[in-house]
Amino acid sequence: MVLILLAVITVIDLTEKMDKFAKAELGAFEILGYYMDYIPWIGSLLTPITIFIATVYVCSRMASHTEVIAILSSGVSFRRFMVPFFMGAFIVASISFVLSGWIIPNSNKTRVAFEVQYLKGKYYFDKKNIHIQVAPDTYLYLQSYNNSTNTGYHFTMEKFDHNRLIEKLTANRIEWDTTKQKWTLREWRIKKVDGIFDSSQQPENSAFIETKSIASGDNTMKGATLDTALVIHPKEFESDYRKYDGMTLKELEDYIQTLRERGSTGIEVYQVEKFTRYASPFSVFILVFMGVIVSSRKSRGGTGLQIALGFVLSFIFLIFFVLFRTFAEAGDLPPQLSVWIPNIIFGIISLAMYKYVPR
Repeated sequence: MVLILLAVITVIDLTEKMDKFAKAELGAFEILGYYMDYIPWIGSLLTPITIFIATVYVCSRMASHTEVIAILSSGVSFRRFMVPFFMGAFIVASISFVLSGWIIPNSNKTRVAFEVQYLKGKYYFDKKNIHIQVAPDTYLYLQSYNNSTNTGYHFTMEKFDHNRLIEKLTANRIEWDTTKQKWTLREWRIKKVDGIFDSSQQPENSAFIETKSIASGDNTMKGATLDTALVIHPKEFESDYRKYDGMTLKELEDYIQTLRERGSTGIEVYQVEKFTRYASPFSVFILVFMGVIVSSRKSRGGTGLQIALGFVLSFIFLIFFVLFRTFAEAGDLPPQLSVWIPNIIFGIISLAMYKYVPR
């Protein structure tokens, strides 16, 4: 089942992207390398669906040969009959969890980088008035940022102590120095509220002027250029296209925590991905449970009708999954709840069907 679906999806995807491959003048080995990363990712996404269809196929074949009736007639309960199916589901779900949580994300890093470089248009960072919380009491602001030249404009970094401003650093622009791996501040100014700059705080390799405001008692240093290390990095302003696909569970949790501390928007996308990886193994059990129920009865129409029913139900499940994921990513539903709604709905349907299945 996995091979059939992967073959169909890969051919369709290759057909759609062939023009972009030709435009980028990619060779056969480069395209093959891309699909070596693409196929495991798609296979992981389809695991609950493929095991459901496989369950329906096996169980319907048994029912068509009257094997299910013979098993139940010999005194075996329907619950006991389902035990081998759940054992298989446990094995598949465990392997799938490890693959989707740690192994496949590492191959996805290459796949996503390939798509950004060759299949997507050039990315331009167009956000304005960027606010980033880089520490519990430190906030950074950029009016705009040019990711082509790695230059930010109208930079401000403020430090607070118990909601009271104690230090403010401003610059007309900041530029990333690839050699020094540091930011260069142009036309900068540091203002310390009710503080005093000593000689040890004098910036190195920078012409500066120290001033003191008699009216307020605030100390200020300013200069033309200043090399400094900031918490942010130019990578944070690059394309974030499907960035979560290339993150392991640990990396996802750390990145979500970083976004939360900075007060950033768009955190729901990464939360949905994290909770989806935990919910998917449980989807395998629910779909196997439903698959056994819908295919354990002998049908006059043969196995074809039951397999067709399996395909219909699996794609309904997929529609539910995509629908509620979209709601969560838009912020309309809590991510923790949205990824479990398809499991809850199909779990309830399966229990209702189990009540009426001949046992």
